[in-house]
Amino acid sequence: MSTPLPTPYAESRPLPPYRALFAVDAKDFTGLPALQHGPVSRLIPQLVDQALERAGLHELRDSKRFPANTGDGVVFGFDPALLPFVLWPFLGVLDDILGAYNRQSVGPRIRLRASVHVGPLPDTDSPGDGNGTARNDTHRLLDSRPVKAILAAASEEVTHLVAIVSQRVYEDAVLGGYTGLHPDRCVEVPATVEGKTFSQRAWLYVPSPSGNLVQAGVRPREDAAQQTEREDQEGREGQEGREEQEPVTRPVTHYSGNTQRVGEGAAVMGNVGRDINYTGGSTTYRGTNQHWGGGDNVAGDKRVGESGDHR
Repeated sequence: MSTPLPTPYAESRPLPPYRALFAVDAKDFTGLPALQHGPVSRLIPQLVDQALERAGLHELRDSKRFPANTGDGVVFGFDPALLPFVLWPFLGVLDDILGAYNRQSVGPRIRLRASVHVGPLPDTDSPGDGNGTARNDTHRLLDSRPVKAILAAASEEVTHLVAIVSQRVYEDAVLGGYTGLHPDRCVEVPATVEGKTFSQRAWLYVPSPSGNLVQAGVRPREDAAQQTEREDQEGREGQEGREEQEPVTRPVTHYSGNTQRVGEGAAVMGNVGRDINYTGGSTTYRGTNQHWGGGDNVAGDKRVGESGDHR
């Protein structure tokens, strides 16, 4: 006998418990020889568990909710109280473990995309647990254009992990100050997925930026003294330039807090927050001008000066 489906909006029901979600996918998994699919599929959860162990998250490692191996990655739910520790230090530890593995491995490199989200999901030790909008959005974030573009643009020798964090997690854990992950390490992006009606604000975090990412401003945060000294120097140079000639459009991208000087390559750029544009293919940005060849590009404005905004 089939179970009747509940009718939405017909009556009020208890909201399912909130569960945090973590998911990873391996870059270029389908391009591996079929012989390697099984071993890599088994290796990824082992590396994730090693990182949980090393980050001191033994409780999470042993209490995953509705875990699943997706073939090219893993996904599991967990207590939202642990979200701050997953963002920091776990993501950085996972990046270190992947780097150590890749340096000594004679097989394929394991480079991962990760997504972190939170939302109400059924969790009653029954079939169907973990299925819902929050689970769907976690996978959409994982498959979104920005996180794929940044991992593709980064050096495979240095950048082993790129994480995308949902707006809800960012607001609650990062802006709330509960995690060691500083907001200045995150760059806002419009998360969209090819062929899907999905569009959300999200935040990229790259534990080990490299190459074009460093050039674009996705890089380790400066300490306060370095940032102040650099901004003072830029202010002096800017004043001298204004005295000598009329303002002109700079062939670089700049924003306060982190400075981006972009020549060529994939880039996260701009002042993150408003009027974010995301384009694939050969792209030219006017204003703070950037032009580069094929690939994806992420751009935007850092949120400053608006009611409810956060620096």
